This record gives sequence, C-alpha cells and structure tokens, in this order.
Amino acid sequence: MTHSKRLAYKSAICYSGFRDGQSPDAGVYPSKAEIAADLALLHQGWDALRLYACDLHTQRVLEVIHEQGFKFKVMLGAYIAAEQSNPNCPWNADYPEAVLEQNVRRNGEEIERAVLWANQYPHIVDVISAGNEATVDWTDHLVSTESVIKYVCHLKAHTSQPITFCENYVPWLGKLDALVPHVDLIAIHTYPVWEYKTVEEALAFTQENYNVVRQRHPDKQIIITEAGWATASNGFGIPAENVGEYFQRRYVQELLKWAEDEQILVYLFEAFDENWKGSDHPLEPEKHWGIYRADRQPKLVISP
Repeated sequence: MTHSKRLAYKSAICYSGFRDGQSPDAGVYPSKAEIAADLALLHQGWDALRLYACDLHTQRVLEVIHEQGFKFKVMLGAYIAAEQSNPNCPWNADYPEAVLEQNVRRNGEEIERAVLWANQYPHIVDVISAGNEATVDWTDHLVSTESVIKYVCHLKAHTSQPITFCENYVPWLGKLDALVPHVDLIAIHTYPVWEYKTVEEALAFTQENYNVVRQRHPDKQIIITEAGWATASNGFGIPAENVGEYFQRRYVQELLKWAEDEQILVYLFEAFDENWKGSDHPLEPEKHWGIYRADRQPKLVISP
C-alpha cells in the first residue's frame, strides 16, 4: 500500500485514561463516558493523541472520537510484550520460556488488531507504532530488532498509514540501524530529568538527543513521541529537587515553543497522572507526568 512519508506538525500529547482504581494490569478500563470527558478536556489544546496498546481502552477511544466527532488524529500503538528475558533490566525481567512463547503469539494478535483498527478508522489513525521501548537496554519487554522489523513490515503491507517504532533515542544510534530502512519515520523518546539534567539544561539536552539521531539518519523524518517533566519523585532515578510543577511548566513551554518554531512533531508525555504505575510509593515518579492530576485537576503548566 502507498505510505505518505511525512507527518505534519500538530499539537500532540500522549493519552492514557486510566483513573484511580483502574489499570490494564487489573483489566479495569475507563468507560466511554470517562474517555469522552477526557477528550472534551484535551480537545481545547491538542490536535493529536498517542495511544499505547491495541486494547479495550484504545478501542473505546477510537469509538468515542468517531461517534462524537472529535477532530483528533491518533498515533495507534501496538504494545509488544517480552520475547526475550533481559538480565540488564533493573527490575525483574526473567521469564519462563512458556511465557515468552505465549507473548510471541499475543504480539502477533496485537499487530493484527492494529491492522484492523487502522483500516477501520483511516480518518482518525494517521500513524502506527509497532511497539514502545522494547529494544532499549533496561526494558522489561525486550524484543529483538529482527522481530520489530517483522512487525513493521507486516503493518506496512496491510495498512496505508506511515509506520514507526517508538524508542529511547539511544537505540536509534546504532542498535536499530537495520530497522531504519523499514520505518517511514523515526520516533524518539527524550527525558532530560531521567538523565539527571536540571530544568536549565533540559531543552538543550532534548535538542542534542534529536540532532544526534537526525545526523545519523538524515533521510528520515524524526519525531519525538515522548518528552515531559515529572512533578514528583521519591528520589529513586530522579532527584527530588529536580521535579515539581514550576519545572514542568518551564520545560513544557520551552519544548513546545521549540517544536512549533522548528515544526517538529512532539507528543508531550503526558495528559493525566496515572497512579497505577510503578511502585506503591505515592511519590513514585512514574505516577506524576501528567499536565492534569489523576482527578483531572490542571497542574500549573496549563493553569491560567
């Protein structure tokens, strides 16, 4: 099928609508009414959403956009589970062979759902990702580059949208060289605060991450599918003194101005805090990336 090579610049954000008491792990998903309320909030400032898995949440998001006439474009993501154990993962990523074999089957089913929904909603889905952070050294859902290539090629053969793979910027600097000819565009993640940068250093670091990938792959469009700033930390992985709503506001404003000035497509991470993520510690940084809190109250970055 014919694939448009470039994505247009637009105002874009990562959306996962799991509220307190809900999570994909527990199999408790936001209702269509809850999703509609979220999208009514987000449509005031955003043109595009990134979704992460071909699950019930994404199915309902696509249905709500279609049924209620929201103007969002959607990056449809296939979530690829571990096909290999990863001894380099800082938390447990050692899986029995039976689990890995089951994941391979489930990953194939996930890719088929991506094909189905991309073709069902071609007016909504404008790009598809064949996975998320599945090749970086520390991932707990490690997949080989060869397997990602297989999924990308299957998506390209059966859909009309451009195809990418969302990954930290580092694997795009060598490990994923064999994948690059197969994707229509390169999607990188950049997190200065995870790499111990202060907010004063942050935008320059993001620009450096972007430029080094662009220099290695000058013939591909580079987009950023995750960049953001946490507003809380328990001190593990991110120094507590580097996070907060004032820091988030500064980085997000600088990031989005640069993106608009340079017409670089950036999906801000993320719309809403997700308290189901990470450890049980209330200040776990994984829970605190939203520009809205989990109760849908706005943080400083979007407050008047």
